[in-house]
Amino acid sequence: MITVSALNSLSKVRHGFFTRHDGVSEGSFASLNVSLSVGDDPVRVLANRARVASAFDLSPDRLVLASQNHTAHAVVIDAPFLDGAIPVADALVTASPGLAVAVLTADCAPVLLADGVAGVVAAAHAGWRGAVGGILDSTVHKMVALGAKPGRIVAAIGPCIAQRSYEVGADFPEHILSRDPDDDRFLAPSRRAGHFLFDLPGYVARQLARLDIGTIMPTPCDTFREENRFFSHRRATLREEGPVGRQISVIMLEPRE
Repeated sequence: MITVSALNSLSKVRHGFFTRHDGVSEGSFASLNVSLSVGDDPVRVLANRARVASAFDLSPDRLVLASQNHTAHAVVIDAPFLDGAIPVADALVTASPGLAVAVLTADCAPVLLADGVAGVVAAAHAGWRGAVGGILDSTVHKMVALGAKPGRIVAAIGPCIAQRSYEVGADFPEHILSRDPDDDRFLAPSRRAGHFLFDLPGYVARQLARLDIGTIMPTPCDTFREENRFFSHRRATLREEGPVGRQISVIMLEPRE
């Protein structure tokens, strides 16, 4: 599990960016796959989720995930979802102690946010579509509605695909530049003509800076290149390996004594 110092300094906040290690899944899902939608054995997935919850001294039902679909939809929660009532959302926000919010990724950027003074935390799933579409804006606005202040928020950008590994086609830049032409700084020429290398973590950090977030911390990882540590959808796709697992990123407020 990876943690960042700025979030560790918040006394009431616990967090972690999990790797693919220390689970029970096998094959391409080895070993800490936490996704129920990629074809892994559900019994093993639930066992892996229980291991994650245990790392936070929680029962599995206190570990909450939404149904992610690259949207800009953020949801405020104060209790676990009821069976059959899991919403489509790409960020979860809570001010409820003892409730862990989480997102799943396999190249997209997981972003964990916290205002330790207000007692508000959030987990966001920021692929390029969500980042361009405004998932981080939605997340921060929901946090502010619960009493957070942007200047106090600590945001950690977890393991994701690095620019050197993220080649995109000729039609990609228009999606990024439609929001701000100055964001061409996040596109570098690729060795292949008509292709570019996209800096996803840099772009996510820029979106957070535009929201006046007080502290922004990236993690120096590359899910595509670090095969022994992380699942990567792009790596598996290029190799025609079929479905792979998803790693989980979690944040919570400490339960009240």
